[in-house]
Amino acid sequence: MSSGLILPDLQASVLCEDVRAEISGQQTLVGVVTLLPAPALPIAFFKLCLWSRWCGGAGTFTQRSLIISSEEEQILAESRVEFTLNEMESHATNVHVFGGVKFERFGIHHVEIHLDDELRLRFPLPVVQIAPPGHHSA
Repeated sequence: MSSGLILPDLQASVLCEDVRAEISGQQTLVGVVTLLPAPALPIAFFKLCLWSRWCGGAGTFTQRSLIISSEEEQILAESRVEFTLNEMESHATNVHVFGGVKFERFGIHHVEIHLDDELRLRFPLPVVQIAPPGHHSA
């Protein structure tokens, strides 16, 4: 590590269906994902996005983000981005786009965020079975 390197804090991270850049320069998160309901498997997504914001650090870093299967034996999606924080008051917003993510099993999958190969955040992503549309239970 070089001198002057200060590890940043992960201020927020949100899994969603899309991140839109507005004319104003702001970002809009579309379809915030807390769980994935499915009547049957497999279930596939053309695109999932992971929006993350870092602050309170200085230096150049690599964020590696993963979606891991429920058995934790398979990486379903992975993305890396390098970013720089020039001073303690600066921030960086990273958007990882995972294309063609396919879930083969129900259960608790996980999203992981690593900073320079160190795990900084891990949260559950449940894939849950629901009744098919139009199905009525007695």
